[in-house]
Amino acid sequence: MDKDVATVSPYAIRNVRLFIAFKVLFNARFYYPVFTILFLDFGLTMAQFALLNAIWAATIVLAEVPSGALADILGRRKLMVWAGAVMVLEILLLCIVPRGNPVLLFSVFVLNRILSGLAEASASGADEAIAYDALKAAGLQDQWGRVLATSIRLQSIGFIVAMTLGAVVYDPAFMQKASDWLGLHIQITRDTTLRLPLYLTLVMAVLTLAAALRLEESGNGHAKTEGLPDKKSGIPAREAFAMTLRAGRWILETPFALVIICSGFLFDSIARMVITLSSQYYRVIQVPEAVFGLIGSGIAVLGLIIPRIALRMTERNSPRRNLLILAGVNLVGLVGMAFFVPLAGLIPAIILFSGMYMTGFFASHYLNHITDSAQRATVLSFKGLSYNLSYGLLGLLYSLLVAWTRPGIVKDYPDQSAFQVENLTFMATFNWFPWAFIIGFAILCLFAGRRLRGLDVHRKPLEAHVGEHG
Repeated sequence: MDKDVATVSPYAIRNVRLFIAFKVLFNARFYYPVFTILFLDFGLTMAQFALLNAIWAATIVLAEVPSGALADILGRRKLMVWAGAVMVLEILLLCIVPRGNPVLLFSVFVLNRILSGLAEASASGADEAIAYDALKAAGLQDQWGRVLATSIRLQSIGFIVAMTLGAVVYDPAFMQKASDWLGLHIQITRDTTLRLPLYLTLVMAVLTLAAALRLEESGNGHAKTEGLPDKKSGIPAREAFAMTLRAGRWILETPFALVIICSGFLFDSIARMVITLSSQYYRVIQVPEAVFGLIGSGIAVLGLIIPRIALRMTERNSPRRNLLILAGVNLVGLVGMAFFVPLAGLIPAIILFSGMYMTGFFASHYLNHITDSAQRATVLSFKGLSYNLSYGLLGLLYSLLVAWTRPGIVKDYPDQSAFQVENLTFMATFNWFPWAFIIGFAILCLFAGRRLRGLDVHRKPLEAHVGEHG
């Protein structure tokens, strides 16, 4: 890198700044701390809530890779503008939907979940691709890890604010005290606070769209490779399909990329499933429910610390060594949590959550490093697709495990309350997670050993492999 380029800060690049703003605003959703009870307070049933989440996950799985291909063909900016516009619409629907008609209410929430899934899938891959391309055009692609770390830290700050403020404005008692203290003399009820987190999120959605509109399309915003049309010729659906096939073939033919994605979905799916069950875990280890939200905000603080550590690890360690360290972190967290030590059980949980932050950083850092700009968004979308598929499959397997385990718990503990049966069932089924990870990691090591045999790309820091994609 020449001297002039080396003195340029990556944050002086407009698309890099807007990428970070987009990520922070897109993920600062103030209804997250009250997500389940918000849906129920609107008048939905728990069964409807479960169905809505399934619709959301299915939408992401179906749209993830096609949206990445469209981003590589039509342009990353267009997909991000689309994602921002869809986010505005999905939140606006919940801000205005009436509560009196159950059929209409559920229909609107179904539409909301579909739009939310489309927004997530559209932004996935395109956002990182447009930022990385901007760095590459300036000769600063080696600064990607630094930008990624900054993005994750700022997202964590936004998440902490959203978690804290969202829960506060949803609490009628707190809002009533605040109103009285300000001398407003307003009667605050649940109906008053029901949509406040949504209104705040709508503001974030509008700002997200504004950030996307200010982006500039990168030189690789649409593919100009052999077999793809130029922008004037039109973009038929078959070209997106062809781009998808090309990216999928590249992943299968690039051992290091395939190992990264396989490693990512093993680590991510198990850690994400545990996080999904974290409130039940906190209850079992006797953490007061009143502080669950504070714990969530505290976990988000890890996002301010872990990316810096992960960045140094990528600079100093080989990918293989980082994989082994990450495996150790996850295993310590899972095994420690399986003991269910009252209160102190939070320590292994924090260790596991730290591992999840590392997983996200490593996968993005290494994939962006080795992927060509023309198909970067599509490849990153394959990563997101694999994560969601593995998470969904693990969730299905876990639900079957619970259904298989519960009758035995009821039989062995006939005098226990339903509450205790739930806790005992959870403890019995949770013990499968460490074993699932150990078996999965053993299979991963065998697979990686065969695919990477004879290659050096995983044996030393990637910066030493300029031009190597093996």
